[in-house]
This record gives sequence, structure tokens and C-alpha cells, in this order.
Amino acid sequence: MSSARYRMLDEIRGFALLNMIIYHALWDMVYLFNFRLDWYHSNYSYIWQQGICWTFIFVSGFCYHFGKNKVKRGILLLLISVAISLITLIATPESAVKFGVLTLIGSATLITLFSEKHLKKINPIIGFISTTILFAITRNVNIGELGFESFHITNLPNSLYKNLFTVYIGFPESTFYSTDYFSIFPWIFLFLSGYFANTTLKNKNLLNIFKTARIRSLEILGLYSLPIYVLHQPVIYGVLLVLSKLLPIHN
Repeated sequence: MSSARYRMLDEIRGFALLNMIIYHALWDMVYLFNFRLDWYHSNYSYIWQQGICWTFIFVSGFCYHFGKNKVKRGILLLLISVAISLITLIATPESAVKFGVLTLIGSATLITLFSEKHLKKINPIIGFISTTILFAITRNVNIGELGFESFHITNLPNSLYKNLFTVYIGFPESTFYSTDYFSIFPWIFLFLSGYFANTTLKNKNLLNIFKTARIRSLEILGLYSLPIYVLHQPVIYGVLLVLSKLLPIHN
């Protein structure tokens, strides 16, 4: 994407990235350094965390159209996600990342690319509405049901939840655990919702609203979101480790 043309998208992504860094810093403090923070386990924290995730995935789908080499980017994201999984399995096996958000975005990029011939035939407004509804309906597939959060529609067959491939798709086996899990379903629908939102605004000549940004620092964060995402957790952990030796950051 040319950030010079659509700078606000980098700004939005930068804002989400800043929130993610703060959220993960608190996660490390709570789960790795035994810091007591009751608020972190509240519904408010959950809504905050979900807002960060939804923003990243929706914006990734929205920005899909601006990428020049989508195959290269999709494969790169998948390779980075594999590296993160291997490193976390070795360094912190009890909190390893398996099928994280980069796996999802890399996969969604490639799936969208190879499906684009058919996606372009769909009216973008209908596409946006339908994928948003599908995301809402399938939001709870990871826990064995159709529905959205506390709204239950129906249970899904246990036979769907049986191995690593079904974990990748969205049907995790009972023993699966990951500190960052984003399966194809339901999240591909949120990615596609962003994809169709872009096309809808383009058809109405409204993409120009994203050409300007107000906060340069957030724009820069968004512009370098991938390397910052890859490096932020090791840096946070290192800083907290040093502070834990100098200050009582845990209790």
C-alpha cells in the first residue's frame, strides 16, 4: 500500500498497534511476572482486546487491494508465523503461539487472491453485509457452536474438532492451546468484510477520505507494523525482565 496516498489507514493501524503493545505488556506482567491486575480479567479488557484484533484483521482486508505482490506477502506472513511458533515453542512452551494472527492474515491474503475471480462478481455492498453477518454467525465456532459471544444459535458436531488441520480451519481439538489463536473461520469473514468495504467506498469515490492523517507518530507505527509486531514481544519481555531485577513489578 502507498501510505503517501492513504495515510489514515496507517494511522488507524498504528493506533491499533499501540494498543496491542500496551495490552501485551500487561499480559506479560500478569502471566509471566505474576503481577496482580484484576481489571485485566474483566469484560472491559476483553472488549479492548477484541477491538484491537478486529481492527487489525478488518484493515488488513481493506488494504488487500493496495498490495502489489500478494503471493509474496501472503507467503512471507506464513513463514514469519511459523518462525514465531517455533521460537515460542522453544522459549516459552507453556505460552506458545500456534496459528496466530499472522497465520490468519497470510492465509486470508492467499485465499482471497485465488478466490478473487469469484469475489469480483459479487456486489460489494451485498458482499460487505453478507460477510459481516457470516462473521457474526460463526464467531463462536472455536468453542463448538454457531453464535456471537453469549448469543447461541446451535451446537456443532464434535466430529469436526479432531486434529491440527481442523484447528487451522477453526475447529480446535480439546487439548489445543495457543496464546494467540486466529483460525480461518470465523476471521476470514471479517477480512473479507474489509475487502468488500474497500470496493464499496471505491465505487462511491470515497477512498480519498483516507489520504490524510492527523497524528504522524501513529502513522509511522502503522507504516512499520509488521517488523514492530514481530519484535515487540521480545522487547517487552526483555524490558520487564530487567525491571523485575531492579523494581518490584510483581507481587
